[in-house]
Amino acid sequence: MIHKEGHPTIIITIIFIAILNSIIYFSGGSEILKWVGYSLSGILLIIILQFFRNPSRKISINKNHILAPADGKVVVIEEVFESEYFHDKRLQVSIFMSPFNVHVNRYPLSGTISYFKYHPGKYLVAWHPKSSTENERTTIVVSPLSLGRGVGGEVLFRQIAGALARRIVFYGKENEKVKQGDQCGFIKFGSRVDVFLPLGTKLNVKLNEVVTGGESVIAAS
Repeated sequence: MIHKEGHPTIIITIIFIAILNSIIYFSGGSEILKWVGYSLSGILLIIILQFFRNPSRKISINKNHILAPADGKVVVIEEVFESEYFHDKRLQVSIFMSPFNVHVNRYPLSGTISYFKYHPGKYLVAWHPKSSTENERTTIVVSPLSLGRGVGGEVLFRQIAGALARRIVFYGKENEKVKQGDQCGFIKFGSRVDVFLPLGTKLNVKLNEVVTGGESVIAAS
């Protein structure tokens, strides 16, 4: 299945390939050069299609779990000062998405969106320490449906653009009720998602571990 965010890009890519291949066909070049051009066009289309793939996921909703909001590799686990919303120390878990990962983002827990803000910014490489606070980004805070949950109270997660990612999409709005594992947005062409949890949260992931959005449990009570 192809994600809806990919439809415009795929259409543009197909038009580009059709024009390019027409030029190659009528150019009068050698057959070898023509087949090289056709092959590269096919590879380009495959790359674009795989980037916007949207595989089905089996979501197991559990109020005592925080699910990975994205596919990728855990590149940061550290205690930091979260200055935008909580204004206190939090446990940060960052997931880096390469251009080859699925780029659908999902809600890590069920609840209500209590805060949402889009920030324009730079396009530092996604693993740069300052990308979390200086890059183009969207900050979302979800208040759990059950305040007595074992993992803790509100959870903040942040979509962050990278050097290639120039378009962040988020579908929710403040005060909207959301369900754990549902799609919440998309980041094009590689980036990362940061999750900020209460100190003392029991993590189920380690550095460099590969996680799957909506399926992998990154924290549990």
